[in-house]
Amino acid sequence: MSKPQHIHILGICGTFMGGIAAIAKQAGYRVTGCDANVYPPMSTQLEAQGIELIEGFGVGQLALKPDVFVIGNVVSRGNPLMEEILNRNLAYVSGPQWLADTLLRDKWVLGVAGTHGKTTTTSMLAWILEYAGLNPGFLIGGVPQNFGVSARITESPFFAIEADEYDTAFFDKRSKFVHYHPRTAILNNLEFDHADIFPDLASIETQFHHLVRTVPGNGLVVCNGREESLRRVLQRGCWTPVEKFGCDDGWNIEANERVSLNGVAQGTLQWELMGEHNRMNALSALAAARHVGVPVAQGLAALAEFKNVKRRMEVRGTVNGITVYDDFAHHPTAIDTTIAGLRSKVGKARILAVLEPRSNTMRLGVMKDALPGSLKDADLVFCYAGNLGWDAHGALAPLGEKAVVKDDLNDLIEAIAAAARSGDHVLVMSNGGFGGIHEKLLKRLAQVAF
Repeated sequence: MSKPQHIHILGICGTFMGGIAAIAKQAGYRVTGCDANVYPPMSTQLEAQGIELIEGFGVGQLALKPDVFVIGNVVSRGNPLMEEILNRNLAYVSGPQWLADTLLRDKWVLGVAGTHGKTTTTSMLAWILEYAGLNPGFLIGGVPQNFGVSARITESPFFAIEADEYDTAFFDKRSKFVHYHPRTAILNNLEFDHADIFPDLASIETQFHHLVRTVPGNGLVVCNGREESLRRVLQRGCWTPVEKFGCDDGWNIEANERVSLNGVAQGTLQWELMGEHNRMNALSALAAARHVGVPVAQGLAALAEFKNVKRRMEVRGTVNGITVYDDFAHHPTAIDTTIAGLRSKVGKARILAVLEPRSNTMRLGVMKDALPGSLKDADLVFCYAGNLGWDAHGALAPLGEKAVVKDDLNDLIEAIAAAARSGDHVLVMSNGGFGGIHEKLLKRLAQVAF
């Protein structure tokens, strides 16, 4: 019996590369990996699956002699291990390329692309397929609570993947999603983001156009009918049938949650998720699932049992009548829609928005002028400005006295605790760990006498 092929993953602790590691292990590969910071929860998840992790990028790892090195996009020139791989002309490949060539080659890939909602929509889609008995594989940039894991490989022909527009690797500046060759492609929305790698919206539209070019003629493009940017993408060329959503001549949803297709009622969406953005996510997931044979009624029944993704309006605790939420929102549009969704649920109750501008785009200050508008529906705004390269005080000045900016996390927590009162909803938004603010804030609120 031949030994299993061995891959060594550089940058293994990121969500995407960790997901590749997990499904490679499930598929029978020997998997080892390294990263600059090896710590829970990803480290414990990987080690529990028998994946050996190494801290740092030391050249001694060459002694492992893997069949191929799989390179994450956190790795750049100057990385000591990468430099020696190049010097010795050893075999290496990007994560997306390896995934496409080995595990996805014979799959019906359902790819979910867009500036916002990729993780949630991919989770919805995977759950609909699971509910319908199709046992899909998936790779998702979060943990869907219906599954409890972010990635798995199965014998099913169907594989749902979060199709990210971020670049592939230091040696491949195409978006990750051009590697996946989806038969069913969702284009959820398209705005300017990732200012660290894209100069403007047009350059991102070009990458989406490259994605559309890879979808076969017997596939399906499910496209947001409200987005001018996506209309431009399709005008550049599309060789695949298109189903639009969010408009009358396609999939739509009424205020009473009735779903229609080309004006014909399909059923009612009954669930607990908030916000128009999630209704749009649901429409695209229903359309994609229908393309692989899942009836709309069955898709709606699945969504009634959908539990969302961790860090998507996740309630972290309630103390003294104050509810603390955790959400991944980190782009002004996502912040706006997240607050609007919470507002529709809580009515006139106070919303205290707590923001960490942590993404590369936000740290560069490209979106700072849009922040006041995105936070307008919050009653109070608390911004953590530690390590920012721009003036958060000045950027949030249009909000007047309702905005509080602090450079120290403990000072921020004290300010929130001083302002909060019973009945409030504290919405914490960041794409990182935010210094463990959720637990610290809940503990501090428990000490306050109301």
